[in-house]
Amino acid sequence: MYTLYHFPHSQHGRRVVSLLEAAGLPYQVKHVALDAAEHESPEFLRINPNHQVPVLEDGDLRLTESNAILRYLCTQHELLSWYPANPRQRAKVDQWLDWNQCRLAPTVVDLVLHGVFLGEQGDPQAVARGELALPERLAILESALQSDDYLTGSHPTIADLSVASNITQLSFAQIEMSGHTAQWYRRMLALDAVQQSLP
Repeated sequence: MYTLYHFPHSQHGRRVVSLLEAAGLPYQVKHVALDAAEHESPEFLRINPNHQVPVLEDGDLRLTESNAILRYLCTQHELLSWYPANPRQRAKVDQWLDWNQCRLAPTVVDLVLHGVFLGEQGDPQAVARGELALPERLAILESALQSDDYLTGSHPTIADLSVASNITQLSFAQIEMSGHTAQWYRRMLALDAVQQSLP
């Protein structure tokens, strides 16, 4: 059985929960209270010195970084519908995983962490930066979803789980999707595994 260190409002943790649920893999959750700074405690820093969730434990293997965890689970259990073996198809999934982490995620942090969760302690300049960047990020997503139901084709992959978790995060800032992106997001929310991950 896997052990997942998780906090329900972590978009990174939720995407891992979605895959575990979708694949029917047994796991137990160890709650890490980010709102009580438990991730900064000496005990948790011994588990992840990056002071972040999720962390996945599989026996003596300990993994951090949500997208790496997604890839590991897919490879370990041959979840080829979620992470295809074909090199070209897999490269497209990897492209979106990296885009999400490098492009969309920082914008989400600016808008949601600083604009919502940190309250008066949030950085107004970060919020302004996020507001400036978000239209471009969403335009890229909208363009990609014009011709396919999901990011890389006709069925969801871990790329969709990863990006959808960030779109859920944007809803905390009262940011709603439109067009093809909204239709895609409704399809993602219709998945029971995604529903099981929601905070």
